[in-house]
Amino acid sequence: MYIVVTGAAGFIGSNLVKALNAQGESDIIAVDNLTHADKFANLVDCRIADYVDKEEFVVRLDEGDFDDDVAVIFHQGACSDTMESDGRYMMRNNYRYSVTLLQHCQDNDIPFLYASSAAVYGAGTVFREERQHETPLNVYGYSKYLFDEYVRRMLPERTAQVAGFRYFNVYGPREQHKGRMASVALHFYEQYRREGRVRLFRGSGGYPDGEQRRDFVHVDDVVEVNLDFWKHPGRSGIFNLGTGRATPFNAVAAATINAVRSAAGDPPLTLAQLQREGAIEYVPMPDALVGKYQSYTQADMTRLRAAGYAVPMLTVDEGVARYVESLMSLSQPGS
Repeated sequence: MYIVVTGAAGFIGSNLVKALNAQGESDIIAVDNLTHADKFANLVDCRIADYVDKEEFVVRLDEGDFDDDVAVIFHQGACSDTMESDGRYMMRNNYRYSVTLLQHCQDNDIPFLYASSAAVYGAGTVFREERQHETPLNVYGYSKYLFDEYVRRMLPERTAQVAGFRYFNVYGPREQHKGRMASVALHFYEQYRREGRVRLFRGSGGYPDGEQRRDFVHVDDVVEVNLDFWKHPGRSGIFNLGTGRATPFNAVAAATINAVRSAAGDPPLTLAQLQREGAIEYVPMPDALVGKYQSYTQADMTRLRAAGYAVPMLTVDEGVARYVESLMSLSQPGS
């Protein structure tokens, strides 16, 4: 039996494949679109049974190539560019493709665990998995919301496990290919190493400079939740996946800089010290983000915890330190 991971060469997908390998699983079908070929590097140190292009995969499913051979589908593939303006592409890629996979899983009693997004909440201030709090600000968020709605309608009559996870701000290894869509932790790290400073947005949404707050969750926690749910097939539904803590961007910047300083043997500095020394500076928000920017997110974790997942999530200080350590190891000669 094969484990299918869509978006397998992407950020969360490749971390999931690596974690499955660590558990002794290598009968993995990696599904992705390598139009942007740089993503292949995320799978170089992973063991898989086969790679299948995302469009080919749907055709082969329909033709019965994988009948009785799939144990689970971890559907992580999507266009995650929140500034993508081609709505037809977004809906075809994120909504219709997901519906096709889910229908196949329901027809064949295959567990289906998929990536949703906190983008469904838009500029709201309540982040609970309920329709009245869901007001996406862009077509990416709408594509995720629409599929969640599809899932809600079919859950009462499901034939196999269906679990969707609304990822908040995920950061960690294997995201370098994402460019401007990579986490702020990576951008801060690269800026500080290159220029000795990091740049944050000036105040917005009633928050002072750099004090906009997001729920930042390390990719290791995201992977662990996915794997834990697979081991508990009785759990179905739509769940927030964050830490339950809203952390200012200033704190992420300070944690990143101090992790780099620690690796060099330098003492940590307070936020005020970093600001005075020019290690943190503030820039205007791009016009394209004005009115479409989430200044505050904090996952309501009640439903996830009630489902039985009790493992504590990494704090930003813990997670960023772990991430910076992995980034610095990659920059060492011979790594």
